[in-house]
Amino acid sequence: MNEKEVEQRLVAAVKAAGGWCPKFVSPGTNGMPDRVILMPGGRIAFVEVKAPGRKPRKLQIRRHVRLRHLGFQVFVLDDPDEIPGILAAVTQKGDR
Repeated sequence: MNEKEVEQRLVAAVKAAGGWCPKFVSPGTNGMPDRVILMPGGRIAFVEVKAPGRKPRKLQIRRHVRLRHLGFQVFVLDDPDEIPGILAAVTQKGDR
């Protein structure tokens, strides 16, 4: 399985759960996560998608730390089996 397949499964799962998962593009700011999860109720999270077993680069990790410092959830996804857990974390009641 490659990164594109993992990403496609994420997008499909978010859509099936009633959300939207657009590609996140930030010109001039390298290292930002690949996707944004937008769920009903104003729930937002960022997802760095990787091929199975791959890890984020140092710059990506720095961006993740900054986003988390601002209060956003950031996930690194390299296994489609993790998608239900990510969706559960994003849609958790009382976490805001």
